[in-house]
Amino acid sequence: MEANTSSYKIILGSSSTARRKILAEMGYQFTTMTADIDEKSIRKETPEELVMALAEAKADAIISKLQTTNSQEAVDESTILIAADTVVVYEGVIREKPSNKEEARKFLKDYSGKHAATVGSVLVTNLKTRFRKGGWDRVEIYFNEIPDQIIEKLIDEGVTLNVAGGLIIEHPLILPLVKQVVGTTDSVMGLPKALTENLLKQAV
Repeated sequence: MEANTSSYKIILGSSSTARRKILAEMGYQFTTMTADIDEKSIRKETPEELVMALAEAKADAIISKLQTTNSQEAVDESTILIAADTVVVYEGVIREKPSNKEEARKFLKDYSGKHAATVGSVLVTNLKTRFRKGGWDRVEIYFNEIPDQIIEKLIDEGVTLNVAGGLIIEHPLILPLVKQVVGTTDSVMGLPKALTENLLKQAV
């Protein structure tokens, strides 16, 4: 952990278990808050624009929550807010979390023997100085054939309903079927470490 961020409180604006795990692995102590926004109401042309717009909306919603629940003084203390969003891109189409098991099943069948990409954003806001900066990261994932019984096991577990595009490469059932990842697994999981570290350094 960078010495210059140790005097800052960090809020991770996400309910994602994977993001919490990654930020903890990076050596940071933090609290979490959720934005509770209607993500479907925000639409953009490109996946990069979409994930940045969603991260901005999440950050704004959390700051608004902090201002209503805390005194302004508490919001202004040395706190950095991290917001993030991830989508999957398959054959040029943006995919968010599957709306039901049928859609999750279709998504997974599509990836079998093919390739998809994840586009993830990170946005940091220094609540004291009002500094805000974000960036995005793209990872290409190539799959071997995914047997139907593996797909059904994943659907039964319900894990695929909670992730963008139903795509979860770190899962023990899927991991052996991943042929190649061009990029980092932490980025696919929702929080690219290198980008997050770089933005945090700039925010302080």
